[in-house]
Amino acid sequence: MAVAAQMQVFLEVRRRLQSALLILGEPKEGGMPMDISVTPSSLQVKTPEGCTEVWLPAEVRLVPSSSRGLRYVAGDGLHLWLQAQTEFSTNLISMFNQSSHTRGCCTFYCQSCGEVIIRDRKLLRVLPLPTENWGALVGEWCCHPDPFANKPLHPRENDCFIGDSFVLMNLRNDLWQPRPQLAPVETHCLSSENHFKLTPKANTKVICKRCKVMVGETMSSETIKFYMTEMIIQPSERNFPIIPRSQFVQSIIAQCLMELSSARSTFRFIIQGHDGKTYILLWLLNSDSLVIESLGNSKSVKKFPLLEDVSKADFGSACRAVKVLYQPCIKNRNETLAGSWESDISVHSLTLPSATCLELLLLLSRNTATLPPSLRSMNSFQVAFLKM
Repeated sequence: MAVAAQMQVFLEVRRRLQSALLILGEPKEGGMPMDISVTPSSLQVKTPEGCTEVWLPAEVRLVPSSSRGLRYVAGDGLHLWLQAQTEFSTNLISMFNQSSHTRGCCTFYCQSCGEVIIRDRKLLRVLPLPTENWGALVGEWCCHPDPFANKPLHPRENDCFIGDSFVLMNLRNDLWQPRPQLAPVETHCLSSENHFKLTPKANTKVICKRCKVMVGETMSSETIKFYMTEMIIQPSERNFPIIPRSQFVQSIIAQCLMELSSARSTFRFIIQGHDGKTYILLWLLNSDSLVIESLGNSKSVKKFPLLEDVSKADFGSACRAVKVLYQPCIKNRNETLAGSWESDISVHSLTLPSATCLELLLLLSRNTATLPPSLRSMNSFQVAFLKM
């Protein structure tokens, strides 16, 4: 993407619909008239101040003759709909791909700093945890008393149980770091997203010994819950991949939403912290978007060095994304709506470390601020893209 004149260009391509929304931001005063040229592989906007040229990825092609709906929107600029052809693969490298972790030994890293948490673990069984209603289903289908009643599902040695946003590991023989002391607890079998209930509440945090980030929780004397947003699992022969924090968090959450919406036909999610508080209400709109944007030199959007790759240019991005509606619930905001969602069985809860919930809310808010004004809200919800 070559930018000579500073102008915001936004393009959202829908793979399934084979359509694209193009928004050309309002030029600076004196930037009119504009000469707009659309080719299958590029966009070019000429004004008296210069030229903005956007080259599309090789997998995306526009159909110039299909342009329709040209209109001017105050605060945004020009809106234009076009037909688009995409050839992006639908296969993603996912934390939920169970077979990839069963070949050879795996090493678990802290995503924030790269510290080794578990080294050279051979995983003989990688199994998904049942859905949240599995206990009720057993009661309905069994003609004898439930054999699993009040029995928590603990992984054995060399097992890995996969939940919605976490993995359960048995660390009986791992001397990886001092473990937190557990107060006497009582465990109750619940669901895949909240598999155990600890009573009374003990200090069960598992902390990375290098960066002091919470990476999981102790569920019993041998079982640890590791959150997928805090860990990278790689075959032991590979090097630790350096991934910007914002990219990693967005990708993991986006893939989680896609997996759950496909497997369970649920599109509304509650993002809860490990402290039990509700932080965000999320509503998945679509998962087939490709977003291409040129932000010009917008000064209203700042980068956060702890979360993002600050070396990345502000105007050269093209990536797959899921589109979500969201409402923040911090500081007692949207209490009534949150209460109604919590009592709705069609809404799915995801539990993350509280700090990660705040990171996610910050990333959503920042993405909303980069969108054209007319796209930033829908009804009473805010709109954002989680990039993969």
